[in-house]
Amino acid sequence: MAGTPQYIRNLNENLIMDALITQGSMSRADISRQTGLSKPTVSSAVEHLIERNLVKETGRADNAQGRKATLIQFNETAYYVCGIDIGATRIRIALSDLNGQIIAYDTYPPIDPGQYVQFNSVNVQSSGVAGVEDGQETSVPSEVPVLRLLHSYVDQLLQKNRLQWSDLRCIGFGIPGVVLPVSGKISRIVDPLAGMEQDFSRDALARAFPCDIMLDNDVNLAALGEYRKGAAMNSPLFIFFSIGAGTGAGIMVQGHLLHGLGGLTGEVAEMRMQDGCRLEDVLSADGLIRLAKRHYLKGLLSSDMQPEDIFAATRSGEGWAISMMKEYSQMIASALRQISTLLAPELIVLGGGIGGNGDVLLPLLRKAVAEQFPVQPQLICSDLGERAVVTGAVQVALQHTLMKLKQGTTEE
Repeated sequence: MAGTPQYIRNLNENLIMDALITQGSMSRADISRQTGLSKPTVSSAVEHLIERNLVKETGRADNAQGRKATLIQFNETAYYVCGIDIGATRIRIALSDLNGQIIAYDTYPPIDPGQYVQFNSVNVQSSGVAGVEDGQETSVPSEVPVLRLLHSYVDQLLQKNRLQWSDLRCIGFGIPGVVLPVSGKISRIVDPLAGMEQDFSRDALARAFPCDIMLDNDVNLAALGEYRKGAAMNSPLFIFFSIGAGTGAGIMVQGHLLHGLGGLTGEVAEMRMQDGCRLEDVLSADGLIRLAKRHYLKGLLSSDMQPEDIFAATRSGEGWAISMMKEYSQMIASALRQISTLLAPELIVLGGGIGGNGDVLLPLLRKAVAEQFPVQPQLICSDLGERAVVTGAVQVALQHTLMKLKQGTTEE
């Protein structure tokens, strides 16, 4: 293939698409200067890209003299991508154009595996599923009840935005579990979803949705989201450290996520504290509640107390909560010290339902960093908050889609 006319045309069209995505609207002459391609080559390639609906003419340039040039722009609405965060406390779904601009976002209740025993069928209005007329009622194409429900959520989001399934090229899924990079199988998953590993495998998702599927660990995708759109933009080496229902770390080096053997890079839940306890058992939401119950409130803890109640008590100046948060922060610092000593990151971004409480945690952790760490990274909180995972899911779907679109320039 290399060196053939089709291959060369493909390279030329990819150069033009990259220039338009980066620079915005450009004239054909501007594209020629930017890419180094001849004007006839640019004109031919642009016409082919217009035929494929990947670029469009948008008007006239404001050049001072002569005939005003026609502007060419990447067509960000040619197709769309979707991100889905299967969280322990919420499901989050975002719809994005090809520029990565989120055009729709919604949240849904968390998945309760027990309720799907009774969930036998879901009928939705088709939005362009292959082989089905628009508006025709159809069964969602999956034998897995929870995937039928997720399919219906995406279908509703498409309909609200007057889109069809044929407009959607890829869905990125963030799963709170370990995803095997090659097979797309899930080797472990957080307790609320225990037993559903096969339901959320890449093969199962591919059977349930009529578009390409990307699947990764949720904390990895949160790291990608922060790198592309949040607190860690363009950081060469950083760690996203998530503390919530579970614990995990996403590690990015020069814009690439590290997955490691069996996808286990960043599975800090299995680290051991000084007393031999698993890190996740100590730092997770359940661990925080146990700490309060055993050492600070001694049986006075309300049965329905949540971590946010403890942070609220800290903010209001209650002595037991302040003392407890100092101890809890030292445990976080101990974990971060081990990670920092090994990886020497420039930046650590805290996230998750607990990690996002930066006003309480950051002053205590920064003090520990200054006093105890041989390597002293910058320590900040997530910019994206609860949208970090779904933003990363959109980004991985977008990367895949743009790559496929560029590969497809030789197929017509």
